[in-house]
Amino acid sequence: MDDAVDLIQSAWARERPGTPVESIGVITRVWRIGKILSDERRRTLTRLGIDAATLDLLSTLRRSGTPYRLPPGELARLSLVSAGAISQRVARAETDGLVRREKGGPDGRSVLVTLTAAGHALLDRSVDDLLTHEQSLLGALAPDELGQLSALLKALLAGLSEPLADPE
Repeated sequence: MDDAVDLIQSAWARERPGTPVESIGVITRVWRIGKILSDERRRTLTRLGIDAATLDLLSTLRRSGTPYRLPPGELARLSLVSAGAISQRVARAETDGLVRREKGGPDGRSVLVTLTAAGHALLDRSVDDLLTHEQSLLGALAPDELGQLSALLKALLAGLSEPLADPE
């Protein structure tokens, strides 16, 4: 049974014979799925009382393992955001009591960002709800299909992460 994306792909094939339209079946579906999942995540995080940037900051610290502490540069690298964005995230989370900045290094001149007990509790409570909800969104797929899809998306992401050649 055709879906809306099949109809778009067929229409372009009809209107532009010879134009490669195969990507529409993948990219348009991925784009639409991304929008749906993004909207779902935003609604869920709003319900949980945490924003995506704070979730990312706290999650990165939590995944680092005990003592849940990283320098800002490492936080930026792991979060795929700029140093300025991490600085803003840390300042906001510190104001909310979710992280604290500490002096580090042998000379005490470096800074380390540490997850507080309040940040730890908020994250653990939020991540359980979020991941349970997101798992339910994948209910249309069988476990083996989820594994296949994950592997295919991993391969696609790896290919897209390599520098793309200029089409000229």
